[in-house]
Amino acid sequence: MTATIESPRSGRIAPRYRRSGGAKGNFEMIAWLFMRLSGVVLVVLIFGHLFVNLMVGEGIHAIDFGFVAGKWADPFWQFWDLAMLWLAMLHGTNGVRTIINDYAEKTSTRRWLKTVLYAAAVVIILLGTLVIFTFNPCPVVNGVALPGGFCPA
Repeated sequence: MTATIESPRSGRIAPRYRRSGGAKGNFEMIAWLFMRLSGVVLVVLIFGHLFVNLMVGEGIHAIDFGFVAGKWADPFWQFWDLAMLWLAMLHGTNGVRTIINDYAEKTSTRRWLKTVLYAAAVVIILLGTLVIFTFNPCPVVNGVALPGGFCPA
């Protein structure tokens, strides 16, 4: 097992060989396993999403506000899109975290990059979840229903 020890003078990572694994080794193994499993699930979710959106019905010509509103009226599609959002963001965040660990040499640089990465991931996950569950396809503004004829009277 290869572990990394920080050089006290430069703040850079110096590779060292260590036989005993620590808590970080266990986390890295779980992160590695998550990447593989989430990748397989994401392939199914994404191809299902593409098939329904592009192949079923009128295909790409049917995709508009009403199409999305109709899909998100069904809790199944809300869960499907939520799972796709969460898994894609966590999968991508974990991948970028690995790249930061591999290429950012100084501890302070790694810390700042990962802080920005985690903050962006949390904001996107929260906003995406909020949109999926609070989406109202028939908003009423000043007593006028917007935007079209697919809303019930």
